[in-house]
Amino acid sequence: MSQAVWNMQEYDYEYAEFIYYTPGDLDREGQLWPVRAGRSLAKPNYKVGPKRIECYSLHFVLEGKISFEYENQQVELQKDDLFCLFPGQTYHYYLLPSEQPLRMNWLALDGGRVMPLLKLAGITPERPFANDKMTPPLKDALDRMLGAMARFERWNPAVSLELQGLACELLAGLMTESPAIHASEPSGWIRECMDFMELHATEGISVQQVAAFAGVHRSYFSSAFTNQVGVSPQKYIQNIRMEKARRLLVETDASVTEIALSLGYPNLYTFTRAFKSFYNKPPLYVRSASSG
Repeated sequence: MSQAVWNMQEYDYEYAEFIYYTPGDLDREGQLWPVRAGRSLAKPNYKVGPKRIECYSLHFVLEGKISFEYENQQVELQKDDLFCLFPGQTYHYYLLPSEQPLRMNWLALDGGRVMPLLKLAGITPERPFANDKMTPPLKDALDRMLGAMARFERWNPAVSLELQGLACELLAGLMTESPAIHASEPSGWIRECMDFMELHATEGISVQQVAAFAGVHRSYFSSAFTNQVGVSPQKYIQNIRMEKARRLLVETDASVTEIALSLGYPNLYTFTRAFKSFYNKPPLYVRSASSG
């Protein structure tokens, strides 16, 4: 019997080690926490289910082959593949003949952030598996996650933050091969660019920087953005800055120079010229008009 078996307990269908974690308030505030984890070595009669669970359970195939059935569908998985059990759905999986014994590690997560993060990795209830995901960095992150869970005997804030960080690192590792932004789906990535511009417009960002954020060529980005939004990216950034400038003039007592520098303009003259060109009125006129 291998050393791996000696470190596990024997069950009807496998040799396995189970690790459990009870979340605290900080875990729940972060909306992401581990529930349990483990390692297993399948016996020749290995089978699980049909069953349902209440959390999200990621199973990583380290060796061997397995048949995974979900929603009246079936897929065969092997080394470096993974599958996920989603809450409330029925699953059934069992050993397939292979030259290598079936070895798996698993990690069950819960919290409001888990589903959106899995979706970003391309793992959904409609397709709850992925092939060739077990890269060396992902294997390392998984080992460290299981090791950390095995070390902690009781909850404390530092433990919570460490486990959240490791869980995020693991999920990020699943996203390394996620589909990039495609031109065939403009509205989604254009919306992300608009959010990026809203957040960073006052930092003097350029259209080239937004195109780089989107991962597309500047000329294509400008054309697609203009078609979708109705104004050019440069004009959109200017609109954001000018609207912020108007609000600061009307709603605060900040000086015009302070407003100019806060909005990313290099000096008062550049800001005043841009503001007058946009509103056809100088900044002080807008401020005085608003005060009656």
